[in-house]
Amino acid sequence: MHRFQNLPSVLGLAIVGLISGMSSVLAQKTIPSCQPPNAGEYLLLVVSPTANNQKQLRSALPPELKTITCKYLNETVTRVGGFNKIDDANRWARYVSNIVGLSAIITTRPTTTANVQPQSQPQSQPKPPQQTVSYNPQALGEGYAVLVDYYNRPELVNSVQQVVGGNVGFVSYGQRPYLLAVYTTNQTEAYNTLQKLNNGGFVASLVDSRKVILLRSTVRF
Repeated sequence: MHRFQNLPSVLGLAIVGLISGMSSVLAQKTIPSCQPPNAGEYLLLVVSPTANNQKQLRSALPPELKTITCKYLNETVTRVGGFNKIDDANRWARYVSNIVGLSAIITTRPTTTANVQPQSQPQSQPKPPQQTVSYNPQALGEGYAVLVDYYNRPELVNSVQQVVGGNVGFVSYGQRPYLLAVYTTNQTEAYNTLQKLNNGGFVASLVDSRKVILLRSTVRF
């Protein structure tokens, strides 16, 4: 009988440990949405789905760069500071890729959004731009994709075409539709396009093209 005298206390400790573990798991799942960049700011979002990824990233970055774990679309990312120049964001993106082995998204918000203000329309089922070429959905290959949030305004296609000097595609990224300004394996070309779009007043992002689904190769309004 003596061996069972401490059984209630043992069970109590086990239950407390289980509850603590469940609370810890629930706390980890409560990840806030990422705050958007300020006007004219280039923001680095490093894809870091695990706690180990996040720890490695923070240990590799200098303390003056503020890092916050948050949700961007369906990705768990580490939001790294804010940069006034695309070259700075580009340099840190390469550093993170080379040192930590994590991919980064560079997103920006133009200093003026006069040309791309969202309309008061439901966003649950965005209207795609007019499609001129039939294309079966497929993932893009390795490289860089510069995406433009068109705010359910397909007439922006013509404006984006003027900036990039060519055709614009229609894609899905993170289960959301975007205009594809450029898909390339040339990093310099991708960053130059991102900067052109920002200067033109568009809300654009540079992402890993392997996570982008091409819906239409060419669209026109």
